Amino acid sequence: MSLRARLLVVLGAIIVVALAVADVAVYSALRASLFDHLDQQLAQVSAPFARPGMLRRPLECLGAAPDLTAPGGVPGRPAPPISNDYVALRTAGGPPGSNSCPARVGGRRYTPQLPATFSGFATQADGSRVMILTAPSSQKGGPEFQVRVAEFPDGHEVIVAAPITDTQSTLGHLAVIEAAVSAAAFLAVILAGWWLVRLALRPLAAVEETAEEIAAGDLRRRVPNEDERTEVGRLAKTLNSMLGRIESAFSARVASEERLKASDRRLRQFVGDASPELRTPLAAISAYAELFERGAEQNPEDLRRAMRGIRAETARMDRLVADLLTLARLDEGQPIERIPVELVTLCAEAAQTARTVAPQWPITLRAAEPVEVDGDPHRLRQVVDNLLANVRSHTPEGTEADLGVFADGLEAVVVVADRGPGLEEEQAARVFERFFRADPSRSRARGGSGLGLSIVAAIVEAHGGSVSATGVPGAGLTVTVRLPLADPAPDGGPEPPGEDDPAHLAIPTA
Repeated sequence: MSLRARLLVVLGAIIVVALAVADVAVYSALRASLFDHLDQQLAQVSAPFARPGMLRRPLECLGAAPDLTAPGGVPGRPAPPISNDYVALRTAGGPPGSNSCPARVGGRRYTPQLPATFSGFATQADGSRVMILTAPSSQKGGPEFQVRVAEFPDGHEVIVAAPITDTQSTLGHLAVIEAAVSAAAFLAVILAGWWLVRLALRPLAAVEETAEEIAAGDLRRRVPNEDERTEVGRLAKTLNSMLGRIESAFSARVASEERLKASDRRLRQFVGDASPELRTPLAAISAYAELFERGAEQNPEDLRRAMRGIRAETARMDRLVADLLTLARLDEGQPIERIPVELVTLCAEAAQTARTVAPQWPITLRAAEPVEVDGDPHRLRQVVDNLLANVRSHTPEGTEADLGVFADGLEAVVVVADRGPGLEEEQAARVFERFFRADPSRSRARGGSGLGLSIVAAIVEAHGGSVSATGVPGAGLTVTVRLPLADPAPDGGPEPPGEDDPAHLAIPTA
């Protein structure tokens, strides 16, 4: 059974009980009032017969007679006349006898069916004893009577009875009216209650609708009507707070699952990409070993060639393993050293080393002022070395490269731009992926393992910075590294120096 139905049932039960109590109370009060009034009438009718000696006087049932109790009354005359009530005089405990008058109802005479003796009298203030009872009619189809029996000290009893037909009719009409009014009131209350319950439960309907939408997957929905003055409003506020926490927990779970999936995909891709890179030098070493076993030790030239090949492949595999270990440590989030590092000096050293190792690729360092960051100087030097090595690996001899260092707002910027063949936009967006090569056919002797720029991205990210690459086919590739400054420059810090800026400084590396 729904909450609305239960509320209506409870409301109906309450109104039924309330109406029943009210009807019974009204009916009982009116009945008591009518019968009290009837008893008073019977007492008034009985009063003239309370004098001693009334038992010896005959009753005059119809007609007029002088009131013996009035001043100047003549003794010995008949008792006062009786109209429509039953009156009987008798000796206490004896039969009514013939000294009685029947009651008249609708032109017919009726007498109450009385017991031979009466019991249960209550003593009154005048010394008489009175009892009230209800008796049926002695005649078939006759009315019921309200009977008042008064026993006086001289030993006579006065029995007065009045038909209660009118009283019963009045009470019957009252019962019909109460039933009709109660039914109408019950129906009105139920209809009003249904409307009020529906209006009061409308916020719960909104809660139900919101819950259904949340169950369907929309965790952003919230319950309306957060009114702290109402119970439903407080419930809505509590539910919204709970839903917010559930959404946060679910989002964290989804994000964690996505990270696990991404990590699993990266791991699979990493294993798939690393396997051939490791297999290639191992296969070469195996080939040189097989050449040695076939008699290369007898031929000095073959022996030297085999040893040179083994050393070269071993060195290449050592670099690859070192790069893999570097990426693994960075992926694990191992803390890095944090000390002040002056980038212009660091880049100048890296450019000088690159010029010494490969003078075929000219390098120009451009900087206007010292730029300092907090970080690991060895890792940051590795960033610059890898960027310059990338120029040597992917551009022909004679390609010029610019290495710029400057401050931009709260960030230090290192830019390495070459004038080589460049890359497509899609290729430039993927250069930081592990084992990515823009030209899959490029020899590994020139193209490297494809981990240099991946290491750059991982180191920069560990320092709280970012790295990006832009390339235009035929116009070269530009890699931009951004790192937080150690001491933030004032608002609106210095602009990057241009080639025509008087403050521009070109540091030769040769």
